Amino acid sequence: MNKAQRYRDAGHWPDQTLHFWLDENASRCPDRVAVKDAPNREAITGEAPIALTWSQLKKASLAFAAYMKSRGVQAGDRVLIQMPNVVDLVVVYYALSRLGAIISPIPVQYGHHEVDWVHSELKNVHVIVVGSMAGKPLAATSLSDRCAVTVMGKDWVIDPNVETDATVDDSSVTASNILTICWTSGTTGTPKGVPRDHNMWMAIGVSNVKVCDYRDGDILLNPFPLVNMAAVGGFLFPAVVCGATLVLHHPIDVPVYLQQLQQERCTFTIAPPALLNQLAAKPDMWNAFDFSALRNIGSGAAPLSPWMIDVFENQFGKPILNFYGSNEGISLYSIPSTTPDTEMRASCFYRPAADSCIVAEVADPESGELLTEVGAVGELLMGGPTVFNGYYNHDNQGVFSKEGLFRTGDLVEITGDDGRYLKIVGRCKEMINRGGFKLSPVELDLLLEKIDGVKEAAAFSIPDDTLGERVGAAIVLEDPAKPIDLEAISAYFESQGVAKFKTPEGVMIIEALPRNPVGKVQRFMLNEIYQAQNA
Repeated sequence: MNKAQRYRDAGHWPDQTLHFWLDENASRCPDRVAVKDAPNREAITGEAPIALTWSQLKKASLAFAAYMKSRGVQAGDRVLIQMPNVVDLVVVYYALSRLGAIISPIPVQYGHHEVDWVHSELKNVHVIVVGSMAGKPLAATSLSDRCAVTVMGKDWVIDPNVETDATVDDSSVTASNILTICWTSGTTGTPKGVPRDHNMWMAIGVSNVKVCDYRDGDILLNPFPLVNMAAVGGFLFPAVVCGATLVLHHPIDVPVYLQQLQQERCTFTIAPPALLNQLAAKPDMWNAFDFSALRNIGSGAAPLSPWMIDVFENQFGKPILNFYGSNEGISLYSIPSTTPDTEMRASCFYRPAADSCIVAEVADPESGELLTEVGAVGELLMGGPTVFNGYYNHDNQGVFSKEGLFRTGDLVEITGDDGRYLKIVGRCKEMINRGGFKLSPVELDLLLEKIDGVKEAAAFSIPDDTLGERVGAAIVLEDPAKPIDLEAISAYFESQGVAKFKTPEGVMIIEALPRNPVGKVQRFMLNEIYQAQNA
């Protein structure tokens, strides 16, 4: 029996599409609110906030699907999306799902540099954007000279009260069709596309329903961009499975976020560790609101603080759930029922049971030999119904182990009395993890070395209590008498249209880059030198 049939037999792959569940909810709970804008939408896109019931969401997505079809979009076409968390984006997901088109969402922070690269790889036939973000056009708008562009709010306006007789034949669209190609940075210095079909997403969604204790009619506040695993797998799919209300927030405006959490009577949300630390350190801020409807809070993307978990659970009465995931389909968690000890829950993740379809193994990074002893450290390997089949337009050499498991590139320690937990201790490769954005230092090296006066350069990570890591730059000057400062580097990155989160926030001038005997830059030494200089 092949693995796909095994996943179907186990119930992990129900062979149901995203829009199938939309139709179910439009019949089962038509008047329940399905999706709602943040109250500050006007400050984000210049348009008033809207909300759609499940019935209205179906009609709006059908009408938009018919419109996109009239513009030539058909099954299998790749459509690049650059939009903030607004109702229109959710309509786009459901509409393109019904057409069988492939949705490729990118962060609104992406500049021309990143957008041009993604377009060159994706060869998308269409782009969907909002008219502006805080009064400025998004970078993907510039692709209008290379492909068709639809501007939401201008070319197409979402009407909550639309009555449409539009029909779209979706009979050929199956759950095995690729629904999305999300993007992640690779060690080669270029983003990598991660294709995922409906079944893979549904496996993640159903898993999160169970782990987060989602219930029929829940109200979920999503403050993560709908471009990757955390939001699509953690909110969009669980919401449609439960017929829940999805309350959108464009990350992250703390006063607005807290206001929404209270006024919408949200039952679940997820928040970055830094915000949870801030709230735990200032109980008066938390106690100024009524969060009585909230059952659980999720977090992740950076290490959690055990003291923060203690405050939330013992003083606020709100359990904290710790998640570790990726676009490729890594899905580990640590929750009170699996990990009652808060010290362990802050840094360790519960290992899937041996009889589960989800597999988490640890292997020696060099030999590939599987490790089983408590205390052993190796590369995390993942497999199962949530995991993708390989990167888009990529040879996928070395991406999977000889057992067929995804090589995550993360170093983990087998821990706990019976080895039932995995602790993330580092990365096999030298990615910089800035607040959940994993940045390739190779890409940044190439940008730095294009700056006038730079002989050679290397990016490295700077530890940071809030974001986990920030970007540092080590510069070797062509002429020591002509120094280059952080302002000059920032100006250059901005001139190249590079996303701000990739811009170095620390710089040091050195005589030569430290290298190993075969000439590879030793980035860990750059980190040590920088910290010594700034102690």
